[in-house]
Amino acid sequence: MWFKNLHLFRLHDAPQLDAATLEQTLTEQAARALGGTESRRMGWTSPAGNAGTQLLHELQGQRLISVLHQERLLPSEVVRDYVEHRAGAIEAAEGRKLRRQEKLAIKEQVVEELLPQAFIKRQRIDLWWDTSRGIIGVNCASRARAEESLDLLRETLGSLKVTPLAAKTLPMRAMTQWLIDPGTRPADLMIGDQAELKAKGDDGVIRARQVDLDSDEMHQHLESGRQASKLALGIEGRLSFVLHDDLAIKGIRFSDAAIDEAAQADDGDDALVRLETDFVLMAQVLGASVDTLLQWLGGDAHTHPDNFKMEMTE
Repeated sequence: MWFKNLHLFRLHDAPQLDAATLEQTLTEQAARALGGTESRRMGWTSPAGNAGTQLLHELQGQRLISVLHQERLLPSEVVRDYVEHRAGAIEAAEGRKLRRQEKLAIKEQVVEELLPQAFIKRQRIDLWWDTSRGIIGVNCASRARAEESLDLLRETLGSLKVTPLAAKTLPMRAMTQWLIDPGTRPADLMIGDQAELKAKGDDGVIRARQVDLDSDEMHQHLESGRQASKLALGIEGRLSFVLHDDLAIKGIRFSDAAIDEAAQADDGDDALVRLETDFVLMAQVLGASVDTLLQWLGGDAHTHPDNFKMEMTE
């Protein structure tokens, strides 16, 4: 249950749905098995996996929902080999070269025949919806996959106004300043041992891992004009993570105190109780940490709906 990555989005005019109504709405777009010729499909699935059937867990204003992405794996080289073999046989039999349109038709036929036999890759992606803060966090590495999950939520609800969470101070600017001048670091900010520095030109990217980010060598790179596009940070007593220049939070590691608190909770060996206990504790830590991060970066950049840089609506 504990999230590893987080893409954050700000909700605007969030739909007012109670838990029962939202559960029913999600059911209408529930995940189902891929049809024989379907290449991919998304639908809502139980966050508890085989341990439960609920599509929504809502506790203390925190919502947990999960998307199941299913995709058939049909390697392009396999399709190409089948097409070349079939086209070659036709050309040999008819004594002529096939036109491009004829080869495309063969390719479509091959894909249709092979899809039912292809392996299916399944990926569950969890969404944390904080109704009090008006944010949604998506637990996945790819922003594109996170936005696909929000597309499904928008389709399910009929309308959803959401923008990527943005701060008044650009993360790259703040991270660079924190490295250049330790005196500018907030009191509760801990610098880790990982960073990525980008140059303005074509000088490539410097990736530093398990290094002293306050070393002379790092300062020389920064003095040459490089900027921090990724930086390992921590909030004492809560979590550590790598902040990206698009405000994505990756490589999340929750503090021992948070994990111990969850472990000490009595779940009666009930998988659903364990899921909900872990989720509530995790949501509390994430919510407070998002507040702290925005404070470090000068606050939330969203001030009025008319100022949206990107409005995603149906």
